[in-house]
Amino acid sequence: MPRFRSAKSQAEHAVSCKIALGQGRHDNRDDGRIHSLGTARGYEQALKGFAQYVQDHRLGDMCSATVKEAEQYLAERAGLVAQKTLDLDRQAIQMHLGIQLDVVKSELETRLTTRSYTADQVERIASAQSERNSLATQIAYDAGLRAHELLTLRPADERHPSTHRQWSENRFTGRTGGDRYTVEGKGGLVREVMISKDMADCLEEHRLAEPKQVTDRGVNYTQHYDIGGGRAWSQSFSAASKRALGFSNGAHGLRHSYVQERMEELQNRGMQYEEAKGTVAQEVGHFAKDTTEAYLR
Repeated sequence: MPRFRSAKSQAEHAVSCKIALGQGRHDNRDDGRIHSLGTARGYEQALKGFAQYVQDHRLGDMCSATVKEAEQYLAERAGLVAQKTLDLDRQAIQMHLGIQLDVVKSELETRLTTRSYTADQVERIASAQSERNSLATQIAYDAGLRAHELLTLRPADERHPSTHRQWSENRFTGRTGGDRYTVEGKGGLVREVMISKDMADCLEEHRLAEPKQVTDRGVNYTQHYDIGGGRAWSQSFSAASKRALGFSNGAHGLRHSYVQERMEELQNRGMQYEEAKGTVAQEVGHFAKDTTEAYLR
């Protein structure tokens, strides 16, 4: 096996051997490959830390690392990083070594402070932004969108949702009169979202005469509307939030707001808690009830 002079080089090589862009993640879920640039970046950073640990402890290089050494590394990391980071480290090492490691629990206490915004706060933030970014903020809040999903908006009659998922008929219950669009989320999942009629009318006024290619965080998108999105919009949002409110919970806080408001709406209409969680999980595109629970803090 080749040896590399730096931890960075080892991590880059390890990821390059496993990357398989252009192949759908959902159709190749168990092939041990990396199917998105976001995952590749995360794994590369995680493996860089592991490679540095191996070097610092004079254990050879990352290619010759053992299960025991991986477990020792994760045990030390458990006292330093949050659970999400620790899980990413474990998943990256599993991929690289071709092994299965036990889940390690982070020793850090998870902060349970809310990241959501109120409707009034969102209005104040949007008022402190440019027109393009302001409209993006209002749409993200209205439909529970991720930053990059704003770049992928299409009317529902122009693109179908992904067919490998079973979509609940309860989605958007209580939100009548809106217009349906589709966005492309994590892993290439295309889902329908509901945008209120007034907001949709504003969006259509920003329809581009010709779609344009944009790149965000190394990923290429075809954008059909002249609105903000991606990293540039996220940065605009955080800066505007600090100006308008004196703090920022990040643009992702808008998804927290959406989930919390929708859960209340659905339960007020008589839907049981667990069913409401599953419905909202589909609306925001992650399908996991446990993830929805995290958004409710």
